Amino acid sequence: MPAKRPAPRLALIDEQRMTEAQRTLLDALRSGPRGASITPRGPFAVWMHAAELGHVAQALGGHCRYNTSLTPRLSEFAILCTARLWRAQYEWFAHAPIAEKSGVRQKTIENLRLGRPPKSAQKDERAIYDFIQELYKTRRVSDRTYKKVQLLLGDKATVELVGILGYYALISMTLNVFRMLPPENEKLAFAEPH
Repeated sequence: MPAKRPAPRLALIDEQRMTEAQRTLLDALRSGPRGASITPRGPFAVWMHAAELGHVAQALGGHCRYNTSLTPRLSEFAILCTARLWRAQYEWFAHAPIAEKSGVRQKTIENLRLGRPPKSAQKDERAIYDFIQELYKTRRVSDRTYKKVQLLLGDKATVELVGILGYYALISMTLNVFRMLPPENEKLAFAEPH
């Protein structure tokens, strides 16, 4: 028998009952790159409870996801690495299909999900993986690790990579603290602690 899923800690806010600040956040989400049909799920459902924070965070997220100089493949790879390190179920659910569509190999995605180093990943992905692992483990990166990524990406994209990692750490913390999971009919990517 599968383990019982933990219940979300915050209720979804009905669109008809939104405050002006919540409506402003929803309008910003829908008028931005995420599209007019977006419904507040995952981190956005949480941020509806603190709409002013949500407004600023979603703007940063829109930039980090859609407007950096990293290719979508490398950006999505970095997002998956972060989702895995935090075991952020919803983030994995949302981004694994996007990563695959952006060119991250299925075998690489599965190795990440299982917590294994993605040895068959492309060379640029492996450099980013090493950067992320070292950053999370030591809270720093060595000159050698930094240089590999900086030579690969350049200064601007290296700064943007760190921004992506920080934003998706915020997303992951938000999802985990408030127990925002994929829909009930979706299998969880990671075991949930009890």
